[in-house]
This record gives sequence, C-alpha cells and structure tokens, in this order.
Amino acid sequence: MNVAKIKTIIEELAAPYMTENGYELVDVEYVKEGGNWFLRIYVDKEGGIDLDDCSRVSEYMSEKLDVHDPIPDAYFLEVSSPGAERPLKKAADVAGAVGKHVFITTYEQIDGSKEFEGKLEGFDGTTLTVVIGRNSHAIPYDKVASARLAIVF
Repeated sequence: MNVAKIKTIIEELAAPYMTENGYELVDVEYVKEGGNWFLRIYVDKEGGIDLDDCSRVSEYMSEKLDVHDPIPDAYFLEVSSPGAERPLKKAADVAGAVGKHVFITTYEQIDGSKEFEGKLEGFDGTTLTVVIGRNSHAIPYDKVASARLAIVF
C-alpha cells in the first residue's frame, strides 16, 4: 500500500476522536528512517497540547490500529505536537496564520526568489501576502511548495 493511501486511512481513523475531543489533526507521516518505519501523528488544540494529550491520542490510535491496520510492516507509532514551527498544510492553516511570522517556499521563482520569510499579512484563499522588511510579496497559493510558522530570533 502506498504512503498517500496509508495517510488517508489514518486520517479517517483519527477524525472522529479528534473532533469529539477538540484536537486538530495537523499532519500524518509514514517514513522510513534507518531500518525502521515510523507512523507519526501530529496533533494540536486550542492552547496547545501536552504529554497527556499525546498519550490519550496514542492509546486511541493504538486501539484502532489493532483492529484496522492498513500498514503491513512493523512500525513505531509516535504522537506529538507539530512544534513551534508548525507546518501549514491546508488553506485553513494558512488563514489561521495571518499576522504571524512564516517561512514559505515556492515551486518557481516569484519576485526573483523561491523562499520567503516574513509576516503573513493576508490570505484570500488564492494569494498569500508576505511582508519582508518594506517589501510586500503576492504569492499564488497554488505555487506554494511548503509553508510553516517561523520563529523570530
């Protein structure tokens, strides 16, 4: 089974629990590191999550995966916070980051660059407006390769 299909099934298994308990499923990864496979589930909630939240989600997912596991190989299950530099995977994530410091990469050059780090001033669903210094950059959402929150030092 391919990674995209595994991710979709995990998201479907997790969705009811996430909704009922006020969690947000930020991302699911199924990756091989060294000789081991890892299923990583990143969750968040209003006010942030703690170790107890991660433990509850891990227990729920372990029970679900004992019954309906789409992964044929042995793997380690990890549940954690997306961290301070949280990825912005969906349009709703980008909209929620307006006013925050972000790091954006694009598939092609825009205004002579493929990397933008600055304040996300706006997002209308099709275009992100990122301000870097005194310059404002309009970045088409369909040209965004990756986006995440960024820490300002």
